[in-house]
Amino acid sequence: LRAPSLSAAVESGAVFTFGKSKFADNVPSKFWLKNDVPSKIACGDEHTALITENGKLFMFGSNNWGQLGLGSKVTVNKPTCVKALKSEKVHLVACGRNHTLLCTAQGKVFASGGNSEGQLGLGDCDERTSFQRIQMFDSLGPIRMLAAGSNTSAALTESGKLFMWGDNTEGQIGLGKESHASSPQEVSVGRPISWVSCGYYHSALVTVDGALYTFGERDSGKLGLGTDQLPRHRVPQLVKTIKEPVVQVACGGGHTVALTEDDVFTFGLGQFGQLGHGTFIFESRLPRPVGHFKKGRVCQVTCGENHTAVITGEQMLYFTSLINFLLESSIIKRCCCFSADGGLLYTFGDGRHGKLGLGEENFTNQFKPTLCPRFLKYIVQAAPCGGCHMVVLARPRDPTGASVTLEDGDVTEDFLEKPYVELLGDTADSSSLQRSLSARVRRRERVGGELGGTKSACDSQDSAHNFVRLLQSTSTMNFYTFDLYNYTM
Repeated sequence: LRAPSLSAAVESGAVFTFGKSKFADNVPSKFWLKNDVPSKIACGDEHTALITENGKLFMFGSNNWGQLGLGSKVTVNKPTCVKALKSEKVHLVACGRNHTLLCTAQGKVFASGGNSEGQLGLGDCDERTSFQRIQMFDSLGPIRMLAAGSNTSAALTESGKLFMWGDNTEGQIGLGKESHASSPQEVSVGRPISWVSCGYYHSALVTVDGALYTFGERDSGKLGLGTDQLPRHRVPQLVKTIKEPVVQVACGGGHTVALTEDDVFTFGLGQFGQLGHGTFIFESRLPRPVGHFKKGRVCQVTCGENHTAVITGEQMLYFTSLINFLLESSIIKRCCCFSADGGLLYTFGDGRHGKLGLGEENFTNQFKPTLCPRFLKYIVQAAPCGGCHMVVLARPRDPTGASVTLEDGDVTEDFLEKPYVELLGDTADSSSLQRSLSARVRRRERVGGELGGTKSACDSQDSAHNFVRLLQSTSTMNFYTFDLYNYTM
């Protein structure tokens, strides 16, 4: 490990890990890459993929099926560059439960990992420990988006064509009665598609005009369909109860999250709180708006198996001409412009392993969207969720900018950052309570005192120095810097 460059840290922000990421012994931690800037991140069940601005691919986490694409099945606990792809510039990546998909800037699609249902798209069911090219996509034009589920895969082209492959035992790749597909098959709803998401055993897509379709396992309302539609769950079905155009959708293990211009809708299983509707809503068979956010505040939604992450931001819709691919039409896209008060992270659902990012010792389930206070001084750019973890990409917020706008009821303190004595008052002997503090909490207090606390660091005029002190002093998260070229298998 090398001492970080202050200017590089300010430029690139940092990557934060929570839950069973396999990084740093699963203790909440953060890192940045010394010679490159993290750009895109994807999470599988217990593995993570990271693309840099220079098109390098880094992998870490569980590797029982070769899903890291590093040529072995050895678990990797630090970001490791996939050198077999050094001649390629990686543009997109998606992580399934035990496999990984990627697309290069030249439009080549590769896959590695588990393949019991043909989810690698290579025409067979043999697993791979290194990335293999799916030749079919060479002739299909630019790829806009990749998605991966439990044993399923999807690729969406810029022209709005969707291809899916892998397990279809529940109809989750939309191919009707077929049990599986070991090579990509087109899935059509009669109009161009702009978004796709694969859950564990169900999937969802959004068309260019904002129609939401779901398909796959029909239990527990995760498809959001009427009872008359459920018999046709093996092919895409229109979700009729969301009346406004949908722009994003995310599928978890047993729940679905849909984002419109104004609202967030959730449906399916909610026993851990992943629907965000409160402690008494354990299931919702039809889409229901999450009431916590002001209209139009949310710009990104992601799902893990049983948890949900939401990012706020200033929204903008724009049209991109696709005349070369789709004559006389345009496809609507959504992007986030993070204003001074955007980029806030909210999480809810299953809190096991600390994957909600709400405190190192806070494993409590959250039944409503809960602000992650540790990121108030950051602009969160992405928060992909895996089966047992979450990874956050964030850059420092300008301390001289506008104040952050919170939602009603947001709590801005991480109570576990305070001594337990302060939380509980004098209801017990303070010496015994103080002894109950973990070593990490005591260390956090020492470090905070030595550095003058987070506030003084952020009030300093030297912004580069501010950010490094902020990273090193906030909470007890371990801090790492990786040289781009130093880590190989």
